[in-house]
Amino acid sequence: MYATQRNSTTRAEGIALGVIATGAISVAIVAVVAIVQRAFAVFGADVTVPLPVTGGDVTVLDGVPGINDAQYTSADVTFATVPAGTSWMLFLEGALPALATIGVCGVTWWLGVSLLRARPFRRAMSVAIGVAACLVIAGGILGQLFGAIGRAILVEQLVEVQAAGDAAVSETFWTFLLQVDLAPFGWGLALALIAASFEIGARLQRETEGLV
Repeated sequence: MYATQRNSTTRAEGIALGVIATGAISVAIVAVVAIVQRAFAVFGADVTVPLPVTGGDVTVLDGVPGINDAQYTSADVTFATVPAGTSWMLFLEGALPALATIGVCGVTWWLGVSLLRARPFRRAMSVAIGVAACLVIAGGILGQLFGAIGRAILVEQLVEVQAAGDAAVSETFWTFLLQVDLAPFGWGLALALIAASFEIGARLQRETEGLV
């Protein structure tokens, strides 16, 4: 005789899962708005871009007790026009991480709903989490790379329009600076491990249901 056992969540668990799922959707909406705002910021007129500088003294803190040194590391430069290719790179710098956030929030919402239905272990769930892991890694690492390339192009543009023989721009701004934050890679690996766990859980669930 075959029997089907369905675990149900408690009322408190249901409320908690509902809040988490709702919060995930809210964060995803905020990420979508951030992508739209990023587009307006880099594709419009008077584009302001923070460019990395080689360092400059913050003279206002000279002589302040307890302060040994103070330097600024970036300068906000407003360009009248930015080449289309560079605009896309600056756009992707912010859009890719936001897209990764949307992917993670989508999976979180789906997992919350699946837990409410007591059916979290399914092959589609492990695939979705794996896709989210790829988005987190690609969005984090590639976003930083595109941003560094875009700024390098702008610095090169400034050097070209600078007066001949004046090396002030190249001495002030980094021609290329990429400071990689590996946190997205670590989060992506963690999500990939969770995806593998769900794949194993789905297989064990099928085997268990076959024995009942």
